[in-house]
Amino acid sequence: MTQQTLLHDLKAQIITDGICQDLASQATQLVMGDGKPDADIVFIGEAPGKNEDQQGLPFVGAAGKFLNEMLAAAEMERADVYITNIVKYRPPNNRDPLPEEKKAFWPYLLRQIEIINPKVVITLGRHSGAYFIPDLQISKDHGHARKVKYHDKEFLVIPLYHPAAALYNGGMRQTLIDDFLKAAAYARSV
Repeated sequence: MTQQTLLHDLKAQIITDGICQDLASQATQLVMGDGKPDADIVFIGEAPGKNEDQQGLPFVGAAGKFLNEMLAAAEMERADVYITNIVKYRPPNNRDPLPEEKKAFWPYLLRQIEIINPKVVITLGRHSGAYFIPDLQISKDHGHARKVKYHDKEFLVIPLYHPAAALYNGGMRQTLIDDFLKAAAYARSV
Protein backbone atom coordinates (compact mmCIF):
# COMPACT_ATOMS: atom_id res chain seq x y z
CA MET A 1 0.00 0.00 0.00
CA THR A 2 1.15 3.54 -0.69
CA GLN A 3 1.56 6.07 2.08
CA GLN A 4 -1.31 8.11 0.60
CA THR A 5 -3.59 5.05 0.79
CA LEU A 6 -2.53 4.39 4.39
CA LEU A 7 -3.29 8.02 5.32
CA HIS A 8 -6.69 7.78 3.61
CA ASP A 9 -7.41 4.56 5.54
CA LEU A 10 -6.37 6.23 8.80
CA LYS A 11 -8.80 9.09 8.11
CA ALA A 12 -11.58 6.56 7.53
CA GLN A 13 -10.63 4.78 10.76
CA ILE A 14 -10.92 8.01 12.79
CA ILE A 15 -14.44 8.50 11.43
CA THR A 16 -15.38 4.83 11.96
CA ASP A 17 -13.99 4.87 15.51
CA GLY A 18 -16.15 7.91 16.31
CA ILE A 19 -13.34 9.98 17.79
CA CYS A 20 -14.59 13.15 19.56
CA GLN A 21 -18.19 12.84 18.38
CA ASP A 22 -19.06 16.10 20.15
CA LEU A 23 -16.57 17.94 17.95
CA ALA A 24 -17.46 15.94 14.84
CA SER A 25 -21.14 16.81 15.19
CA GLN A 26 -20.35 20.55 15.16
CA ALA A 27 -17.69 20.42 12.43
CA THR A 28 -18.20 20.48 8.68
CA GLN A 29 -15.62 17.74 8.15
CA LEU A 30 -12.56 15.99 9.47
CA VAL A 31 -9.37 17.84 8.52
CA MET A 32 -6.73 15.14 8.21
CA GLY A 33 -3.73 16.87 6.68
CA ASP A 34 -2.23 18.14 3.47
CA GLY A 35 1.00 17.74 1.59
CA LYS A 36 3.55 15.14 0.61
CA PRO A 37 2.73 11.73 2.15
CA ASP A 38 6.45 10.90 2.48
CA ALA A 39 7.67 14.35 3.49
CA ASP A 40 10.90 14.86 5.41
CA ILE A 41 9.21 17.56 7.51
CA VAL A 42 5.81 17.34 9.21
CA PHE A 43 4.25 20.46 10.71
CA ILE A 44 1.74 19.88 13.50
CA GLY A 45 -0.64 22.57 14.68
CA GLU A 46 -3.39 22.50 17.27
CA ALA A 47 -6.78 22.15 15.56
CA PRO A 48 -8.59 23.38 12.45
CA GLY A 49 -10.15 26.84 12.46
CA LYS A 50 -13.19 28.06 10.54
CA ASN A 51 -11.50 28.26 7.11
CA GLU A 52 -9.85 24.88 7.60
CA ASP A 53 -13.17 23.31 8.60
CA GLN A 54 -14.86 24.70 5.49
CA GLN A 55 -12.08 23.77 3.04
CA GLY A 56 -10.98 20.50 4.63
CA LEU A 57 -7.32 21.53 4.63
CA PRO A 58 -5.06 22.62 7.52
CA PHE A 59 -3.60 26.14 7.74
CA VAL A 60 -5.56 27.86 4.96
CA GLY A 61 -6.67 30.95 6.94
CA ALA A 62 -4.57 33.93 8.01
CA ALA A 63 -2.11 31.78 9.99
CA GLY A 64 -1.80 29.51 6.94
CA LYS A 65 -0.95 32.46 4.71
CA PHE A 66 1.86 33.37 7.10
CA LEU A 67 3.00 29.73 7.17
CA ASN A 68 3.12 29.81 3.35
CA GLU A 69 5.24 32.98 3.51
CA MET A 70 7.66 31.30 5.90
CA LEU A 71 7.84 28.21 3.67
CA ALA A 72 8.64 30.45 0.69
CA ALA A 73 11.33 32.27 2.70
CA ALA A 74 12.86 28.85 3.43
CA GLU A 75 12.63 27.99 -0.29
CA MET A 76 9.98 25.32 0.28
CA GLU A 77 6.40 24.86 -0.81
CA ARG A 78 3.44 23.22 0.90
CA ALA A 79 3.77 20.36 -1.58
CA ASP A 80 7.24 19.59 -0.13
CA VAL A 81 6.03 19.10 3.46
CA TYR A 82 3.09 17.58 5.32
CA ILE A 83 0.86 19.76 7.50
CA THR A 84 -1.63 18.50 10.07
CA ASN A 85 -3.02 19.18 13.56
CA ILE A 86 -3.30 17.10 16.73
CA VAL A 87 -7.09 17.54 16.81
CA LYS A 88 -8.70 16.88 13.44
CA TYR A 89 -12.08 18.60 14.01
CA ARG A 90 -12.65 22.30 14.60
CA PRO A 91 -13.41 23.13 18.24
CA PRO A 92 -16.47 25.41 18.60
CA ASN A 93 -15.69 29.14 18.33
CA ASN A 94 -12.02 28.31 17.68
CA ARG A 95 -11.45 27.55 21.35
CA ASP A 96 -8.27 25.74 22.36
CA PRO A 97 -8.49 21.96 22.08
CA LEU A 98 -9.33 20.33 25.40
CA PRO A 99 -6.88 17.87 27.00
CA GLU A 100 -9.26 14.94 26.44
CA GLU A 101 -9.63 15.88 22.76
CA LYS A 102 -5.87 15.94 22.25
CA LYS A 103 -5.57 12.64 24.12
CA ALA A 104 -8.26 11.02 21.93
CA PHE A 105 -6.49 12.02 18.71
CA TRP A 106 -2.92 11.35 19.94
CA PRO A 107 -2.70 7.65 18.86
CA TYR A 108 -3.97 8.60 15.39
CA LEU A 109 -1.43 11.41 15.11
CA LEU A 110 1.36 9.01 16.07
CA ARG A 111 0.15 6.58 13.41
CA GLN A 112 0.01 9.44 10.88
CA ILE A 113 3.63 10.34 11.67
CA GLU A 114 4.63 6.67 11.49
CA ILE A 115 3.12 6.40 7.99
CA ILE A 116 4.85 9.57 6.73
CA ASN A 117 8.12 8.77 8.55
CA PRO A 118 9.59 12.30 8.48
CA LYS A 119 13.09 13.27 9.51
CA VAL A 120 11.76 16.16 11.60
CA VAL A 121 8.50 17.08 13.34
CA ILE A 122 7.98 20.82 13.72
CA THR A 123 5.25 21.68 16.20
CA LEU A 124 3.37 24.95 15.76
CA GLY A 125 2.18 26.27 19.10
CA ARG A 126 2.27 25.10 22.67
CA HIS A 127 -0.63 22.63 22.36
CA SER A 128 1.13 20.38 19.88
CA GLY A 129 4.60 21.10 21.26
CA ALA A 130 3.69 20.13 24.82
CA TYR A 131 2.31 16.79 23.66
CA PHE A 132 5.74 15.82 22.32
CA ILE A 133 7.73 17.68 24.99
CA PRO A 134 5.70 17.57 28.24
CA ASP A 135 7.97 20.06 30.06
CA LEU A 136 7.86 22.50 27.14
CA GLN A 137 8.09 26.19 27.91
CA ILE A 138 7.46 27.66 24.46
CA SER A 139 8.92 31.06 25.38
CA LYS A 140 12.20 29.36 26.33
CA ASP A 141 12.27 26.27 24.09
CA HIS A 142 11.07 27.65 20.75
CA GLY A 143 13.41 26.87 17.87
CA HIS A 144 15.47 24.27 19.77
CA ALA A 145 15.52 20.70 18.41
CA ARG A 146 14.99 17.83 20.84
CA LYS A 147 14.98 14.08 20.42
CA VAL A 148 11.81 12.62 21.86
CA LYS A 149 11.06 8.93 22.32
CA TYR A 150 7.62 7.31 22.34
CA HIS A 151 7.47 3.56 22.80
CA ASP A 152 10.11 2.33 20.33
CA LYS A 153 9.94 5.37 18.02
CA GLU A 154 12.27 8.37 18.24
CA PHE A 155 11.32 11.78 16.84
CA LEU A 156 13.37 14.88 16.24
CA VAL A 157 11.00 17.65 17.35
CA ILE A 158 11.45 21.39 16.90
CA PRO A 159 8.82 23.44 18.74
CA LEU A 160 7.90 26.80 17.22
CA TYR A 161 5.41 29.47 18.11
CA HIS A 162 2.10 29.14 16.29
CA PRO A 163 1.96 31.38 13.19
CA ALA A 164 -1.13 33.04 14.67
CA ALA A 165 1.09 34.42 17.46
CA ALA A 166 2.72 36.73 14.91
CA LEU A 167 -0.69 37.86 13.69
CA TYR A 168 -1.73 38.93 17.18
CA ASN A 169 1.67 40.25 18.23
CA GLY A 170 3.68 41.88 15.44
CA GLY A 171 6.81 41.74 17.58
CA MET A 172 6.72 37.93 17.35
CA ARG A 173 6.86 37.93 13.55
CA GLN A 174 10.64 38.15 13.18
CA THR A 175 11.23 35.64 15.99
CA LEU A 176 8.97 33.15 14.25
CA ILE A 177 10.58 33.74 10.84
CA ASP A 178 14.08 33.35 12.30
CA ASP A 179 13.10 30.15 14.16
CA PHE A 180 11.38 28.81 11.07
CA LEU A 181 14.38 29.39 8.80
CA LYS A 182 16.70 27.83 11.38
CA ALA A 183 14.39 24.81 11.77
CA ALA A 184 14.08 24.35 8.00
CA ALA A 185 17.86 24.48 7.57
CA TYR A 186 18.32 22.01 10.42
CA ALA A 187 15.69 19.67 8.95
CA ARG A 188 17.49 19.68 5.59
CA SER A 189 20.78 18.77 7.27
CA VAL A 190 19.59 15.62 9.10
